[in-house]
Amino acid sequence: MLKLGFVSAILADNSFNEVIDFAAANRFACVEVMCWPRDNSDTRRYAGVSHIDVNALDATAISQIQQKCKESGVFISGLGYYPNPLDPDTAKAEFYREHIKQIIRGAAKLGIPVVNTFIGRDPQKSIADNLKTFAEVWPAIIKVAEENNIKIGIENCPMFFTNDEWPGGKNLATTPAIWDRMFEIIPSEALGLNYDPSHMIWQMLDETRPIYDYKHRLHHIHLKDAKLYRDKLNRVGIMANPLEYHSPKLPGLGDVNWRGFFAALTDVRYRGPVCIEVEDKAYEGSDEDVKEAILTSRNYLSQFLVL
Repeated sequence: MLKLGFVSAILADNSFNEVIDFAAANRFACVEVMCWPRDNSDTRRYAGVSHIDVNALDATAISQIQQKCKESGVFISGLGYYPNPLDPDTAKAEFYREHIKQIIRGAAKLGIPVVNTFIGRDPQKSIADNLKTFAEVWPAIIKVAEENNIKIGIENCPMFFTNDEWPGGKNLATTPAIWDRMFEIIPSEALGLNYDPSHMIWQMLDETRPIYDYKHRLHHIHLKDAKLYRDKLNRVGIMANPLEYHSPKLPGLGDVNWRGFFAALTDVRYRGPVCIEVEDKAYEGSDEDVKEAILTSRNYLSQFLVL
């Protein structure tokens, strides 16, 4: 049924083979593998990690990756790349979109069914204006996905944490109302969600309801928690930068109702990868802390699935 994995970004200093070996040794079924371009200049946390270089996927590289997965018993749940494809800098935006297309082609070569990313957003523009840009540029990406029989999982992270992302954040796909407009503009079944319940917590939205309402659009699942600090919120209010009143946490250490979440996944008969995404600053002190974070998350989540 549910296949537990993790997002490779947290093991940024490890090679692809080392990531797969860690997964196999610790009873993970799969890994979402990061595919940022090798010459990436994005320095934000968890960005820039490249465990598979899709620009160097010749026959030998493809064979080596597939053989490693076969020998280890660990499959790749999806290829991940999370830039801002609607960046107001048009040159950057075009680069990001072209690399997404290249990842789609790479996924097809490797036999991986899903590519996960962001829609992007110009944070200075309204939702309506960003939807217009989405309608102009995203059909071409989805066409490449359809041609290669690849599904696109859009993570619902608002990408609004700090002053440089104010006021709208750098990812449009944040709420069910916006998802509905996206799916109206591009009705293709190739376009769906890489759903992460943690991003609903600080927006004060129901983190379980979307599983029922978008069951046919669930292409991939992220497992991350978030803690809302009411005392801080009561001082700064919802108009403050979100990190002033909430923090990403390991599953079980925040406010996500994981029992309800997994009940919903089984209710809708979701069959697929559920991947731990570690962004908990309390577990960033050392390599040992990082690996402990992954395993602590695994241990908590094991009550809901079979390892």
